[in-house]
Amino acid sequence: MKTLLSAALIAATALCGSVQAAEIAVAANSTGKNLDFLRKLFVEFEEKSGHKVSLVTMPPSSSEQFAQYRLWLAAGNKDVDVYQTDVIWAPQLADQFVDLKAAAGDGITDFFPSIIESQTVNGRLVAMPLYTDAPALFYRKDLLEKYGKEVPKTWADMAAVAKDIQDKEREAGQKDLWGYVFQANAYEGLTCNALEWIKSSGGGQIVEPDGTISVNNEKAAAALDQAKSWIGTITPPGVLAYQEEESRGVWQTGNAVFMRNWPYAYALGNGDDSAVKGKFDVATLPVAATGDKPSSTLGGWNLAVSKYSEEQEASIDLVKFLTSAEVQKRRAIELSNLPTRSALYDDADVAAAQPFMPQWKPIFQDAVPRPSATTKVKYNEVSSRFWSAVHNTLSGSGTSAENLELLEIELNELMGNGW
Repeated sequence: MKTLLSAALIAATALCGSVQAAEIAVAANSTGKNLDFLRKLFVEFEEKSGHKVSLVTMPPSSSEQFAQYRLWLAAGNKDVDVYQTDVIWAPQLADQFVDLKAAAGDGITDFFPSIIESQTVNGRLVAMPLYTDAPALFYRKDLLEKYGKEVPKTWADMAAVAKDIQDKEREAGQKDLWGYVFQANAYEGLTCNALEWIKSSGGGQIVEPDGTISVNNEKAAAALDQAKSWIGTITPPGVLAYQEEESRGVWQTGNAVFMRNWPYAYALGNGDDSAVKGKFDVATLPVAATGDKPSSTLGGWNLAVSKYSEEQEASIDLVKFLTSAEVQKRRAIELSNLPTRSALYDDADVAAAQPFMPQWKPIFQDAVPRPSATTKVKYNEVSSRFWSAVHNTLSGSGTSAENLELLEIELNELMGNGW
């Protein structure tokens, strides 16, 4: 692997030619071990290229990250050269980023076409795919085996199994155990969770691809009511403030039977400091009824080069290095991040290190996208209104039917003469 990595670095360095050493600043999120991994790669890139790379640490909340990015880019900030971007941001920030299509060259065909398409706006490739994402149902296989339970296929079954095991374990002395943890803070992560509940219940996907606002319907309301019933019964009341890391914290200390989270939590859950190491597995998210199609939200992160950067050439070289097959393989093995290059799902080393990964390929390929492509620059406002309506429902501020009716009115006003 080191030989392959050196080849990637040499290739990236060759592109720099005799260009004077540059100083590149990269803004990246602090979820899991992402920053530690990037720091190691920056050192390797610096040694081979002669460029200097610094890290601008961003919060784990994608909503907070987006708000800061938008401020910086609107001001023409030259201090940040490379941005780690969420898959949904391309339509909103496209005009602020460099077109990377020429830099990608023929190698663009190595990436999943759907992911490249998600980062292409008006024919411009505004970000290179770093890793993709689709959430899983993490489950304690030791506890399911102990009580003779099957992996649940429906949300109702999940809640029933969670409650049964939770109650029995508490009786046995595990007073801190909860049945299910997820992300219910008022932020983008709640949009992802609630979209999965609604879509897998036949309630649509908030705004349909043709622009129709579909969220105000009985199936969507029922899905939110079901989720509300979990809080305080199988889910801690504090979940209303949980993001990914808070959920993982409960899970990794051995205090949850089930967890909804992204693949990055798999490697961390099997770390030496984890109370659940070797005791869990992952499955597709539940559905409303047997036979329904699972509806994992499509996630993923990319790298974009700011059009305000004064070091665009060196920044592009860095982006190509960080998204190379060799680095994506390391990221998959060390962090359990899903590669965006299809060939890596057939890689024996990846399969050995992360056994769940090859089976995850069809999950994210069929994942439901958030309506960012449809709502374009208004997506962030759409999502904010949606997660607020859901959070109000979960916290008991209005019924699901009332909150979805108000949401529909707000989205129609936001839509105006079109998206």
